[in-house]
Amino acid sequence: MASISTLGVGSGLKLGDILESLTAAEKAQLKPISNQQTSYTAKLSAYGTLKSALESFQTANTALSKGDLFTATTTAASTTAFSATTSGNAIAGRYTISVTHLAQAQTLTTKNTQSDNRAAIATADSTITIQQGGDKKPVTIDISAANSSLTGIRDAINKADAGVSASIINVGNGKYRLSITSKETGIDNAMSISVTGDSNLQSFMGYTGNKDDVSNGMQESVTAQNAILKVNNVDIENSSNTISDALENITLNLNDVTAGNQTLTITTDNTKATKAINDWVNAYNSLQDTFSSLTKYTAVDAGSDTQNTSNGALLGDSTLRTIQTQLKSVLNNPLTSSNIKTLAQAGITTDPSTGKLKVDDNKLSAAMKTSAAGIKDLLVGDGKTSGITTTFASNLTGWLSSTGIIQAAKDGVSKTLNNLTKQYNATSEKIDSMVARYKEQFTQLDVMMNSLNSTSSYLTQQFENASSNK
Repeated sequence: MASISTLGVGSGLKLGDILESLTAAEKAQLKPISNQQTSYTAKLSAYGTLKSALESFQTANTALSKGDLFTATTTAASTTAFSATTSGNAIAGRYTISVTHLAQAQTLTTKNTQSDNRAAIATADSTITIQQGGDKKPVTIDISAANSSLTGIRDAINKADAGVSASIINVGNGKYRLSITSKETGIDNAMSISVTGDSNLQSFMGYTGNKDDVSNGMQESVTAQNAILKVNNVDIENSSNTISDALENITLNLNDVTAGNQTLTITTDNTKATKAINDWVNAYNSLQDTFSSLTKYTAVDAGSDTQNTSNGALLGDSTLRTIQTQLKSVLNNPLTSSNIKTLAQAGITTDPSTGKLKVDDNKLSAAMKTSAAGIKDLLVGDGKTSGITTTFASNLTGWLSSTGIIQAAKDGVSKTLNNLTKQYNATSEKIDSMVARYKEQFTQLDVMMNSLNSTSSYLTQQFENASSNK
């Protein structure tokens, strides 16, 4: 059989064009599948956008769900000698405070000096025992004779986590002393130090706890001392300069003694709660914008059977619609027993056309001044079963979980996309096989037509020759 280099050359027919038309007609079967793939891919991406928007709102919702926002206070002191921080339900008020002594950490320093801070002091291996207060467990530190220099002792104490820190002081003229300081202030953290194993080392750094004991090898360079102050003329003594048990939910931080009585003023601070509410409203409105974008619908001309390509990928989607419905239900039916029973009473209203929230700053401010507890109960509730943010938190956790409705919807779309890919590939292979068969048949036709044309030309030539010889 003769070969055909270009389809249609042998027959004179436009077989190449016919094959292209047939191929285009067959591949039209792929278009609906491709359109579905595009639609479901957009839907999968849209679920990702929806999840991100819900996570952003979840962050703001979590911030507002902290009940102490509604009992926040600010502090102001008439002196820099002390400051204060508040927590929980600190009561606003004015307090008179005077500080006569700050708490101090005890420091012991050796009486005798060493001319070489690396020279051994002991001639035998020893054990140093440090006892702080009467109720703390003593700490023992082994010191070898070879490591009994000031440097060796300092390093061994600091590595032992004994509740003290050791250092070497250069007192001049090539003389050195060992200094040990308690890490905590107060009389209860005063030290006693004993050494067993080497009498020289005991004589050098022993301390019985009695500063008047002449056998002590160390002396107090700083005496352990408790903080002494008065709050509203009530005497208070504390081992620390940070005092959290004198005033309920108020921690005093002492920096210096005072010159007579000073004042600490605690005032209610609604700015934190107000900011959190506004952030929450803004995040909710941003979520509504995402809903609107994902469900956007553009009307089509009458009689048209195709939708506008700018429509949202989740238009009519049941998952998104479920989330919208549940959000609205929580806002419209809050579980509360307080005098503030609706968001509107707190100055937060809903736009019926957009679903967005709006804050009336003046009304919110007034409501916070008169009933911060009521607004807290409306928004936060008991933190378990009641309160708008509490209910939202439960819903959001469910929606965003690995077994939630968003993940389930994504899994469904992914499964559909996998099926469409298989369908597309199978259809494409079927078309390729059919086109190959068409081409083979057309080629055979071309060859056959070419052969017939050649035979026809030969016979015609023979008849013409026969006629001319008569």
